[in-house]
Amino acid sequence: MFLTGTFSGPMAVGALVVAAALIGVTGTRLARVVDKLADRTGLGEALAGAVLLGAATSLAGLVVSIVGAAQGNASLAVGNSVGGIAVQTAFIVVADLAYRRGNLEHAAASLGNIFNSLLLLILLAVVVLGASAPDVTVLGVSPVTVLLVGAYLYGTALAHRVEQNPMWKPEVTSETRQDVPDPHAAETSLRLLVVQFGLLSIVIVTAGFLVARAGLALVQEVGLSGTVVGTFVTSISTSLPELVTAVAAVRAGALTLAVGGIVGGNAFDLLFIAAADVTYREGSIYSALTSADVFVVGWAMLLVGILGAGLLRRERRGIGFEGFGVLAAYLAGLLVTTQLPGG
Repeated sequence: MFLTGTFSGPMAVGALVVAAALIGVTGTRLARVVDKLADRTGLGEALAGAVLLGAATSLAGLVVSIVGAAQGNASLAVGNSVGGIAVQTAFIVVADLAYRRGNLEHAAASLGNIFNSLLLLILLAVVVLGASAPDVTVLGVSPVTVLLVGAYLYGTALAHRVEQNPMWKPEVTSETRQDVPDPHAAETSLRLLVVQFGLLSIVIVTAGFLVARAGLALVQEVGLSGTVVGTFVTSISTSLPELVTAVAAVRAGALTLAVGGIVGGNAFDLLFIAAADVTYREGSIYSALTSADVFVVGWAMLLVGILGAGLLRRERRGIGFEGFGVLAAYLAGLLVTTQLPGG
């Protein structure tokens, strides 16, 4: 009964509110723990943000996509994944507004974040190719899923190499805030930080199950499409940790962690589709995508491209052209998606 989506409409809305609040509160604490882990382990804020913070804050969304696919709703599974990428990219602008000393993308200059933006564009392109590919599966899994996971793992390894041995570096300006490890990091128990990280991740997963059940109820009981619910409802609910942790990281001065957590986490979010393809039993999940679903993928690519341009351009003041561009594109995408057939 927990995963069958038997909530009534009002119960589903209430469950979303409770789960969102739980995710938000947990996310605040998670940002502090990962910031300490970045210093304690020597990973650095960009890599810790992309891998640890990005993966942990994405766990709730992963659960939603897996459960949605298991129930046969491909649009909900994919819309939840890609819609999360879209809204989380917009969250960077919100974090930028919280950073009053200048432009966040300028201050958090990191080659790793730029590389992860390019990696995300590649992964999104793989999904588009998969939607146009023949409906071929091996043991119920599309070859596109293998390509998606392989590209993510190889890209993440390359991102680490780029950080360790960069061929070029961003110009240091008076507004740049470099990732300098806390000199007292060694005094913090690594075991305690790992335990805290694990417990907080479990809470987020639990909240993800609640969001998944509520999202399925909105599709089945209220009659909303899986694309709309995944793109606008479950993705925003499960993406709250990214917003909370980004703002918390900015206020704590961990600017590279703030941007890296979202950009790197977005790349991890694409793996939701790979996991969903494994649990989707009606063929390749890519072949089940509607035109509205493919539009959402292209929309996310546009948002990530604008952000990547901002990371390279590095305007000094305000939210920059990338901030205005991301917000305008995000709002326009929301409007268009609801008007598309299948949206």
